[in-house]
Amino acid sequence: MQKTVNILNKRARFDYEIIDRYTAGIVLAGSEIKSIRLGKASIAESFCEFQNSELFAINTNIEEYAYSRNFNHTPKSERKLLLNRKELKSLEKSIQNQGLTIIPLKLFTNEKGMAKLEIALCRGKKNYDKRETMKERDSKRDIDRIKKIYK
Repeated sequence: MQKTVNILNKRARFDYEIIDRYTAGIVLAGSEIKSIRLGKASIAESFCEFQNSELFAINTNIEEYAYSRNFNHTPKSERKLLLNRKELKSLEKSIQNQGLTIIPLKLFTNEKGMAKLEIALCRGKKNYDKRETMKERDSKRDIDRIKKIYK
């Protein structure tokens, strides 16, 4: 039984309004998947873009595997994402027409041990939206604190 790995992009939900979500496979080398299983990856600064009608994850940082000697990978390289043709066409169309962007939300391993990347079609939030989110979070925290005291 394999341990599942969840690597989150915590800033994505704060900086972007999520419109639609997809789960994509990711093409990796042997040492890359071993580093992901150890939890040595970061998707905080990454984004996705199309090149020749194929989707690539840019700026995804997967550290070098410590026990690999000769055939190690480069930490920040473009990694191809695997989606259905129908999903790729709809994503490409929405990005070109509506000015949206694709952001990775979560890098995880499934029950078979394969690495998957949860991506989202997003629209950037304005500063006043971010302030509103912070106010809601603070008020929810205060209410929870008061409920905890009076239980």
